Amino acid sequence: MLRDHVKTGPAGDLTSPAGTGISQDVANGARRTSRSGRRPFGARLRRDWQLLLMALPAIGLLVVFHYVPLLGNVIAFQDYSPYVGIADSPWVGLDNFHWLLFDESFWDATLNTLTITAFQLVFYFPVPILLAILLDSVVRPRLRLFIQGIVYMPHFFSWVLVVTLFQQMFGGAGLLSQTLRDHGYQGVDLMTNPDTFLMLVTAETIWKDAGWGTIIFLAALAAINQNLYEAAAVDGASRWRRLWHITLPGLRPVVILLLILRLGEALNVGFEQFFLQRDAVGRDAAEVLDTFVYWRTLLTGEWSYGAAAGLVKGLVGLILILIANKVAHRFGEQGIYKRS
Repeated sequence: MLRDHVKTGPAGDLTSPAGTGISQDVANGARRTSRSGRRPFGARLRRDWQLLLMALPAIGLLVVFHYVPLLGNVIAFQDYSPYVGIADSPWVGLDNFHWLLFDESFWDATLNTLTITAFQLVFYFPVPILLAILLDSVVRPRLRLFIQGIVYMPHFFSWVLVVTLFQQMFGGAGLLSQTLRDHGYQGVDLMTNPDTFLMLVTAETIWKDAGWGTIIFLAALAAINQNLYEAAAVDGASRWRRLWHITLPGLRPVVILLLILRLGEALNVGFEQFFLQRDAVGRDAAEVLDTFVYWRTLLTGEWSYGAAAGLVKGLVGLILILIANKVAHRFGEQGIYKRS
């Protein structure tokens, strides 16, 4: 190692002892690294230029499709018209935000969105974790791969197909209703009942995406040191003890990270799923912010109003991420960025 060959002089400087073959440049580089704690930027650039070159296409796509469109948010402060363009549209300041904050339909959509998010955090978010633990406990690899393929498959179905399948199962003429009628009971139509819509969309989300969400948790389970399980088993710990003291603590950093990211998207529960069922259950039950922006802006041409709603969504999401990340730091976790 370098420290075995480099001696410290009287003044604490690094010197190159005779017979070691270490050049003065290496000693100077070691001195700079030891003082700053990291390599100089030029050295890191020469070391990683191939990786940076490989990342350029992805960075370019991110800039073009995510960061450049952010400049269009300026229309939230204008009375924008696509016929005259951004440059010639008159400025209205915060008028769009004023109208937005006093719009009852906007607050109804916000309340529905937050309610759905909170409900799914409780009843959907733990499902991929439990499913990953169950899949990881399957001993036979072929059986495990078969089950994984089955639970992953619905993720690749479109929401049109998912809603259609649920309609055939729980609609007024669906399998459940027909079975109840055949046994002398009154049929039910869960697909048009506003009172059960919250549970319905959560069940649809679980069926479609829970299996796909297990991928990250299975990777986290694979990273846990298996020697811990063997040592716990030798000490007489039961399977539940090993789950509680090894598996769940090993998953905690990933769970907290995904929970923070989920809170950042609290106002973005999706569009297509609710758009397809909005007419069946009514606006009061199925109107979320994404569908509100569509019906209120894209169909009426109030582009500035929709941009203002989008900025409010982004601001609320940013605040939720910062709060959740601060809470994660309080519990000793890293969160989405390192603590200073």
